[in-house]
Amino acid sequence: MDTYADTYADLIAAEDVLLFVNAAITSTGQSEFRSDADRQRMSLDFLHDYMLGNYRELYAATLALGVNHHNAALIIRRLLETAADAMPEQRRAEGRLIARRLAKLPPQRVYALFRRLREARVNNRRTRAIMRDWLAARRDLAFDSVKYRDAVKTVARHAHLPLGGELGSFLFAPHDRTVFTTPILESWRRAHYDRSALYELPYTVAEGFAAKHGVDRKAFLEGIAPRLTRLERLRLQTSAAERQAGGVAADLSVMPLTRLASYVLSLPLADRVRRRDELTAALRAAATRAAGLEAGRWGRVTAVLDDSFSATGSRQKRKRPLAVALACHFLLDALAGEYTPLWTSRRDDALLVFPYGPTPLGARVLDALDHRPDRLVIVSDGWDNAPPGLAAEVLRIWRARLDPHRRISIVHLNPVYDADDFDVRRLAPTVPTAGIRSAEDLPALVELAQFAEGRTGLEELRGHLAAQCARFLEEEP
Repeated sequence: MDTYADTYADLIAAEDVLLFVNAAITSTGQSEFRSDADRQRMSLDFLHDYMLGNYRELYAATLALGVNHHNAALIIRRLLETAADAMPEQRRAEGRLIARRLAKLPPQRVYALFRRLREARVNNRRTRAIMRDWLAARRDLAFDSVKYRDAVKTVARHAHLPLGGELGSFLFAPHDRTVFTTPILESWRRAHYDRSALYELPYTVAEGFAAKHGVDRKAFLEGIAPRLTRLERLRLQTSAAERQAGGVAADLSVMPLTRLASYVLSLPLADRVRRRDELTAALRAAATRAAGLEAGRWGRVTAVLDDSFSATGSRQKRKRPLAVALACHFLLDALAGEYTPLWTSRRDDALLVFPYGPTPLGARVLDALDHRPDRLVIVSDGWDNAPPGLAAEVLRIWRARLDPHRRISIVHLNPVYDADDFDVRRLAPTVPTAGIRSAEDLPALVELAQFAEGRTGLEELRGHLAAQCARFLEEEP
C-alpha cells in the first residue's frame, strides 16, 4: 500500500511540475484571446507559489528549461525572497542556476528584477552578491549607466557597490563635471547642447535628446542607424508609422525564427507577395539554424497548424499564436526528411496565412493520419470547435484501436496558456501536450512531452531535469 501511495504521489508531482512548465513557457501575465491579463496573472502567481512551497528544488531547476523571460524573473525573485527557507546545499544549487539564467536574460529584464527586489526589501547577503557579480560581468558598465541610468543607480545603492571615479560621478552627480574621459559619458554630457553628439548614444537615449533638439524624425533615423540593435531595427521596420518616416531596414538574415515569423505576419499581404523570395529565404535560413544537427533526421512528418481566428491572439500578444505556428512550420520542414503541412484553413501558402474562421482540428487530424507519418505535430490553442470535440474522439479511437503500439508519434504543442485550467488546453488524454512560446524550443519540448503522457514518474523527470540543468550550466552565457 505504501509503495502504491508513493508511486501515485510521484505521478502527481510529475504532473504538477509539467503543468507549471507549460504555464511558465506560454504565459507572460498578459491578456490572451480568451482571458484578460488579471486572470492570467492570478493563475500564474498561484502556480509559482504552489511550486515554490511544494517542490523547491524542481522549481529552481525549471530555470534550465525554456521558460520565458517573464517567468524566469519571477522564479529568481521568489527564490531570493525565500532564501532563508532553503538548505545550504539548495542555496548553492540555486545560486548557480540564478547566475546562469541572469546572464541569459536581457539586461532591462535583470535591472527591472533588481528594482523589484529592492522595493520588496530583499537585501540578504546572497542577493547583494548576485547583483554585484552580475554587474561585474557586464561588458560595458559605462554603456549600461547611460542606457539604464536610474536602474544602475538603484542596483548600486541596494547592493552597496563602491562606484567611484567618473562612473560614480556620472550616476550620482553628473553635472558636477565639465568633462568626462570615458567617450560615451562625454557624449551624453555634450548631447545636452550639441545635437551631433546624440548620434554617439544608444537609440533609446538619443531619441529623447532628438526630441529635445527638435531633430526631424527621418534625419534622426538615418543618423542613428549604425547604433541600432537588431531588435530595435526590427521594431522600427515593423512599425507602419516608422516605415512611412523612412524607417531602418532590418537584417533578416540574422533574425531568430519566431521573431522573424512575427515580423512577416506584421506585413500587409501585398508586401509579403512582393517580398516573397526574400522572406521565404530568411525563414528557411532561420529554421535551418534552429534545426542544427537534427536537420533532416525526423523522417516523415505531418503537421496540423492552427490559423483559425483565435490565432489572432490579443492586443498585447498580437498574432503570437499564429507566429509560433508559422515558425514551427518552417522548422518542421527543416527537421523532416519528408514534410506535409496541413493548415486548419486549408490554405497551402504559408507565407500568406492570417487568422480566420473556425478551428476544424478533428478533420485536419484525420487528414494527417491518412498520410501515415512517423510523427504528427499539432500546433494549436486546443479549442477544437468545428465540430467541438472531434479531434479528441479521433485521437482516442486512433490510439485505442488503430495504433495502440504508438507507431506514429503524436504530440500537441500549445502556444496559449489557459488561466482557468492552470495549464495549456489539451486535445486528448492519450496525446501528450506541451506549452510552446518559441519554435526554437520545439525539439526539446517534443522530448519533454513524453513525460506528459502519465506513464513516466517523478524519478525519470528528475533525471531529465538534472541532465538539462547540467547542460544549461555548461552553456556559454
